[in-house]
Amino acid sequence: MAFLNNKGVSSSFSSTRQWNYDVFLSFRGEDTREGFTSHLYKALCDKGFNTFIDDMLRRGEEISEELIQAIKSSSILVIVFSENYAESKWCLDELAEIVECREKDQEVQIRPVFYNVDPSEIRNQQGNFGRALANHEMKFKNDKDKVQRWRDALRKVANASGWHYRKGCSTYKSESHFIQNIVEEISNANLNWTPLYVAEYPVGINFRVEAIESLLDIGLDEFHVVGIHGLPGVGKTTIAKAVYNKIAKHFDGSSFLMNVRENLGTDAGIITLQEQLLNDILVDENWRVGNKFKGISLIEKRLRYKKVFLILDDVDDSTRIENLLGNCNWFAPGSRVIITLRDRCSLPTLKKKVCTTYKVKEFKVEQLNKHEALQLFKNHAFLGNKSHDEDYSKLATKFIDFAKGLPLAVEIIARDLCGKAKDEWETALDMYKKIPNKDIQKILRVSYDGLHDTEKDIFLDIACFFKGWRKNYVVKILSACELYPSSGIPRLVNKCLIIVDRYGRLSMHDLIQQMGREVVRQQAPDILEKRSRLCCYKDSLEVLTRKKGSKKIRGIMLHSTQSVEVQLHTDAFRRMENLKFLIVENVHICKPLEFLPSKLILLKWPHYPFHWPSEYFPEQLVAIEMPHSRIRLPKLIKQECHLENLIDVNLKGYKFITKLPKLRAPNLV
Repeated sequence: MAFLNNKGVSSSFSSTRQWNYDVFLSFRGEDTREGFTSHLYKALCDKGFNTFIDDMLRRGEEISEELIQAIKSSSILVIVFSENYAESKWCLDELAEIVECREKDQEVQIRPVFYNVDPSEIRNQQGNFGRALANHEMKFKNDKDKVQRWRDALRKVANASGWHYRKGCSTYKSESHFIQNIVEEISNANLNWTPLYVAEYPVGINFRVEAIESLLDIGLDEFHVVGIHGLPGVGKTTIAKAVYNKIAKHFDGSSFLMNVRENLGTDAGIITLQEQLLNDILVDENWRVGNKFKGISLIEKRLRYKKVFLILDDVDDSTRIENLLGNCNWFAPGSRVIITLRDRCSLPTLKKKVCTTYKVKEFKVEQLNKHEALQLFKNHAFLGNKSHDEDYSKLATKFIDFAKGLPLAVEIIARDLCGKAKDEWETALDMYKKIPNKDIQKILRVSYDGLHDTEKDIFLDIACFFKGWRKNYVVKILSACELYPSSGIPRLVNKCLIIVDRYGRLSMHDLIQQMGREVVRQQAPDILEKRSRLCCYKDSLEVLTRKKGSKKIRGIMLHSTQSVEVQLHTDAFRRMENLKFLIVENVHICKPLEFLPSKLILLKWPHYPFHWPSEYFPEQLVAIEMPHSRIRLPKLIKQECHLENLIDVNLKGYKFITKLPKLRAPNLV
């Protein structure tokens, strides 16, 4: 952290804002210019703070524009209230400008100094302050709004956290000791608070930060928690860091705890987080907690009276937060907590552990729009250089379409392409579509790894077969597989792995789908028949034409983009005794099949041209989708067949129904 020195060297209190002055001193010259204020000014300058004092400018009858600009460009506004402060119209005008500036710019801090003045006298406008304001009302009886503006400003500043000194009955040894304390507090509050690195190119950050600021509502004297959730790699941590840099200094203490999910897994990790939290907020000591239970007690005891700003980054199960923070009922009014998480359900459970003034809000981080994504891509691919030809720009747009607005993917791909020739870009685009980038996959897979086994199966089934299908239909199919999708699918939605659109269809980000299919490929990279699912046309075709099936295969999709005729082995499915899903589209076979697995749950094969295999008993079928097929219904479903699970039959365009068999299908509507 660099500060302005008294010679005007550039500095800032945050990574996103440059200030002309670190401290602005407002005071009544006749009371304190040659004594207290001059000593305070010197002490601040000696400490390295660039401090504004009004003798730098000529005073006029009205507040000058130059003075207003000095107020607006100062990080901390210190008002020295003295006994006769309110007698000065100039001081009151200046104070009103300071309050107005603070209300427009939440990054500005106001800190009052009550020098031989009781704060209640200012709040209640009694004593010298009451008499002075009454005199002003007489003088400005035709401009009551002006005096009311002064009164409001006095009350607001008198309620702010500040420093108190009264000669003869102060807790400070001397006036110089009091000044030293002020300077040390300003130093601790700002020097100890180091802004976090946000991003090299923080594209699309500002309006998202503003949205979270609005949810935090730091002006209210309540305890609020805001959860930021979204896809892995969408920018949750980046946004949280930007919010931290912008508002942390408005609290008595702040802490940004990284990798919470990882650290909460061990006692050593919990202790590390507890010590960091205590050291961040209680800056005057080097805390060592020994064990997590002692850490909880220290946190509750030492922080319960402080208005704190805490960010818990990467949380996957809020019930474990009690191992770090205890019951969370110690947060003082005005405290704020931000939690970044992949699973939005982890946020509300915290509500059971906090005080009654607690309010929880959430913010979902959406992907970058196309303009933002393109800007971010060009910044990394061309290093901010705008002089690139049209061919590069066209290729850049294709990469943006591939990344679908995921900041992580945009940045990784752009960095990989930086400095490469156009032909390498073209090759890379094909490669990314076929071979997932390991860095992207590593981040995206974290959410998958945190799922239960049944949830993993649901996710992989959707990624491989059911993206774009109606949710209610898929729920019925997966229920027959004993995967409990009624609870599993909402869990995947909450973890931002899938989306249910407004039409009730299942969807997911293309890179998330690619990650899911890569998980399946990694089950057996070189042996197709050892994978649980086959959804790539080329892979499925090889297995079915060469009779490579095995009982490990759970589902097969043979989907050609164009109508093709292939020669499947007549016993292609003989070894796939555990096959649940068979989806064949735009593929026409030359010979009839001799066998189908009896455990099929879903059978989708439009335009199937032959009779059904004699060795097939479809008693577990949930759905049959075979429009425009040529089989005869009695052959498809044996007489008096028990089809307890069957819920859907699609035989549209079927021309060979001569009679209906005796079906026992109680769930078929």
